[in-house]
Amino acid sequence: MDSSTTAGLWDRLTGIQTAPATWLVAATGLAALAVVAWRPLWLPARNAITIAHEGGHGLVARLSGRRLEGIRLHSDTSGVTVSWGKPTGIGMVLTAAAGYTAPSLLGLGGAALLSAHRITVLLWAATVLLVLLLVRIRNAYGLLTVVLTGAAFVLVSWLASAQVQAVFAYAVVWFLLLGGVRPVFELQRKRRGGAAPDSDADQLGRLTHLHPVVWLGFFHTVTLCCLVGGGRWLLGL
Repeated sequence: MDSSTTAGLWDRLTGIQTAPATWLVAATGLAALAVVAWRPLWLPARNAITIAHEGGHGLVARLSGRRLEGIRLHSDTSGVTVSWGKPTGIGMVLTAAAGYTAPSLLGLGGAALLSAHRITVLLWAATVLLVLLLVRIRNAYGLLTVVLTGAAFVLVSWLASAQVQAVFAYAVVWFLLLGGVRPVFELQRKRRGGAAPDSDADQLGRLTHLHPVVWLGFFHTVTLCCLVGGGRWLLGL
């Protein structure tokens, strides 16, 4: 059906796509693992994890009734999300806890969509989320990063073949699942060296009166469980 019509667009969005062969799914996972494991590739690729991290803070801040002031993404792959509201309470706790868990939870949601053969839905949903994030970015580097990331999704969604779309979608989801794990270990190492006194785990410690190590354990549990569960969905196990 003509995709320029409303009915055609809806059919394209809701249609079922054929998943790539299992060996290709595994290959995209190995490629994502190489990017996450090899530092020269990880450093630039980590920007995508930062986008998901700060987007998680921003989304939960809004959902918990806080006023989202803006998001900044920096060239060193750090970021900051500013929201206004009560400095304590469940809303602030949920907002602080959302960052390190967001990439993995997004990856888990993406794996669920791919296991249901909803490749187009995943690509379009990611594009919508990036557009919503774009209007909250408050610095030039952040704007550039989000625009380039969104452009990649748009180009693949509209111009690439179905096979390329599938490989791209699986690679993205694998990267979110695997890439969500490494930052927690990096945070743990920084805290051990006293280099992250105001990390999300430390903020949560002050908010909840639980030791930050408890929150590190929570982050590890969420990210690793998402990796195991999402990986099983992607591989059809």
